[in-house]
Amino acid sequence: MIEIASGTPQRLARAWLWLGLVALIGSGLLAILLVLSRTPGIQDVLPLKEFFRAALVVHVDLSVAVWFMAFAAVIWSAAGGAGLAWLGWAGFVLATAGTVVMTVSPFFPGADPLLNNYIPVLQQPVFFASLWICGAGFSLAVLRTLVTIRPRAAAPLQVGAFLGAVAGFLALAAFFLSWWAVPKIEDKIYYEVLFWGGGHTLQFQHALLMVVAWLWIAAHLGRPSGASGRVLSALFWVAALPLLVVPAIYLLVPAGSLPHMELFAKLMEWGHPYMGPLIFVGFLGLWGVRGVAAHPAKSAFIASFALFAVGGVLGYMIRGVNVVIPAHYHGSTVGVTLAFMGLAYVLLPRLGFGEAQGRMARWQPYVYGVGQLIHVLGLAWSGGYGVQRKVAGADQMLTTLPQKIGMGMMGLGGLIAVIGGIMFVLVCLKLMWPRKTA
Repeated sequence: MIEIASGTPQRLARAWLWLGLVALIGSGLLAILLVLSRTPGIQDVLPLKEFFRAALVVHVDLSVAVWFMAFAAVIWSAAGGAGLAWLGWAGFVLATAGTVVMTVSPFFPGADPLLNNYIPVLQQPVFFASLWICGAGFSLAVLRTLVTIRPRAAAPLQVGAFLGAVAGFLALAAFFLSWWAVPKIEDKIYYEVLFWGGGHTLQFQHALLMVVAWLWIAAHLGRPSGASGRVLSALFWVAALPLLVVPAIYLLVPAGSLPHMELFAKLMEWGHPYMGPLIFVGFLGLWGVRGVAAHPAKSAFIASFALFAVGGVLGYMIRGVNVVIPAHYHGSTVGVTLAFMGLAYVLLPRLGFGEAQGRMARWQPYVYGVGQLIHVLGLAWSGGYGVQRKVAGADQMLTTLPQKIGMGMMGLGGLIAVIGGIMFVLVCLKLMWPRKTA
C-alpha cells in the first residue's frame, strides 16, 4: 500500500479529487436527460432528441476523459514525491480551466455534435479550446509523474502507477501525432481517425490504474495479495508490454490509414490478454476480502470486478454496429469507475478528509453497479435485436416487444445508476466540504 507523503503529494491529490468530483456532478446531471431521451414512453413526452447528441458529447467527455484523467492524477500525486510542485499545480489549473470551458461550451453558438469514439466533439472553437487546455493540463500531470515516481520492484503499486503514466504519455503523444499527420477529411471520419490511436492506447492506462486501485483496496482491507512485490511488479511490466507497439505503429504505418486503424484494433484484441495475470491477482484479492466486514471500498471492489468482467465478455459478442458496442464499453469503463470510487473511499481519510461510513456509503457501489448492470444488459439485449447505437427518440425504431423491453431495461438501469452516482457525490461532498469551526 502506498504511504502518501504530507505536503505537496497530499495537497495535489486533494485538488485533483475535487476536479474529478466536479466532473462527475456535471456528467450526472446530463446523464439524467440522456437516459430520459432514450426511454420508451418518456421520450415521447419530453422531446429531447435534438438535445441528446450535444449532451452526450459533454457527458462522455466529463465522465470518461476528465473524471478518469483527474483520478489518475490523484493516484499519481499520491504515489509521487514532492518535486516539481509547480508543474503539478500548473497542470491542475489548466485542467480545471479546460473543464469549466468544456462544461459551458454547449451554450455557445455552433455546438454541432459529432459522436466519434473516445472523445466526441462539438464543432466549435470554444469546445476545441477546452480540449487543448485540458490536454495541456493532463500532459503536465503525466510529465511530472514520470519524473517523480521511482518504479521500484519492491513497490508494485508505484510500478503500476508509473506504467499507467507511460500509457498516458503515449496516448497524449498519439493524439498530437494524429492531429499533426492525419489529413483533413470529412469531419465525422476525421475525428474518428484523429482520436483512434490515442483512445485505444488510453485504455491501457485505465486498466493498469484499475488494478492499482484493486490491490490498494485489498491491502487497505487487510488482505494484500499473496504474491510478492517483485512478482506483482513483473506482472505490471508484462501487462504494459503491448504499449511498445504504439510508437511502432506510428513509425511504420501512416496515421489515419486503414492499416493504422486495423492495427490499433488488433492491439486491443491481442494486447489486453497480457492483463490476464493481473486480473487473476485482482480476483484473488477479491476472494481474500470476502470475509472482511462490510466496507464501502469492499462493496466497490466487488461491483467493479463484476462489471469489468461483464464488459470483457460482451466485447467478444460484438457483431455489427449496434448497442452491444456501448454495452461492452459501459461495462468496462464502469468497472474502472467503481474501482476509482472504492479507492476514493480509501484515500479520503488519508487526504485529510473524513472517513466514509454508514449504510449510504456501503450500499452506494451496489446501487450504482446494479443500475449499470441492468443498463448494460438492456443494451446488450437490444443490440441482439438490431437496435442501433448513437440514436435517440423515434430514430431508434423500436418496433418489436424485445427491443422495447431491452431499451426499457436500459432506461431503468440508467436511472438507478444515476441515483448511485448521486449517492457517491453526496458521500464525498459531506466528507470533503469545509466545515465551519466554532
